[in-house]
Amino acid sequence: MIERSPFFDFVSYAAMVIGLVLVLIPFWVVIVAGSQSLQEVARVPFSMLPSNHLMENIQAAWARADLGPKLINSFIVAAGVTIGKITLAAFSAFAIVFFNFRARMICFWAIFITLMLPLEVRIVPTYSIAANALLPFQVLLDALGITWLVQSVSGVQIALNWNLLNSYTGLILPLIATATGTFLYRQFFMTIPDELVEASKMDGSGPMGFFWDVLIPLSRTNMLALATIMFVSSWNQYLWPLLVTTDRANFGTVVMQLKALIPAQNGTPDWNVTMAGALIIMLPPLLVVAFMQRWFVRGLISRDK
Repeated sequence: MIERSPFFDFVSYAAMVIGLVLVLIPFWVVIVAGSQSLQEVARVPFSMLPSNHLMENIQAAWARADLGPKLINSFIVAAGVTIGKITLAAFSAFAIVFFNFRARMICFWAIFITLMLPLEVRIVPTYSIAANALLPFQVLLDALGITWLVQSVSGVQIALNWNLLNSYTGLILPLIATATGTFLYRQFFMTIPDELVEASKMDGSGPMGFFWDVLIPLSRTNMLALATIMFVSSWNQYLWPLLVTTDRANFGTVVMQLKALIPAQNGTPDWNVTMAGALIIMLPPLLVVAFMQRWFVRGLISRDK
């Protein structure tokens, strides 16, 4: 039982208001600066009141950074990574929870430990694999002597090569593994009653039938919550697209283009255009979070079956 107290109610609401203000101030600064002219944004002290140059600044930012194609690239990458993460996490958690094999906990902890290895830590081996996705198979063939044997018998040199650089596959595929998604799915799948599994077996449903007909419908809210997190995370990726793409005219993402909006060291300090471009870039994930908020919260706290 929670005791209601006017003092603690006041403290709780005050904390929420302070948190809301701290979160909204940066967004308000971006909106205000993006709506001002060059003279207004450079004025000291800075005015916290919006002006009427927002559309003008947005058009300038759109043209300078070529945001149209970059937005499309970001949508493709974010959607591809999100779908890949959800699918791979669902299958991996399904195997760990519902298939009784001896190494399943070892597999789970091996996946879970990768939470301590962010992309920045494993960037060099990940880039090496992206430069040649078949490199592990080439190393295996060389170690087993198959490469030497084939070359000795037929004179053919086995050289496996699949370059993922400067491609949507290279931008998406190395990012789809997610320990967080596997953990969330596993925790949810473990709450599925055994009676439901037995009933599915009695109905003649196989493993994949149980997965598609029972687990996926029950996991819908969890899936949408995970999709929200992964879409925002994928949209904000900067380091990996920066490394894996040299043809940025065709495969650059919108977050990378933010650098093109930053005023040059000796150039015009038009931070109003920069802020207008930042507003465009942050708008899609904000809309996704706002639209998915209901399912996001429900997916994190729901326990209904």
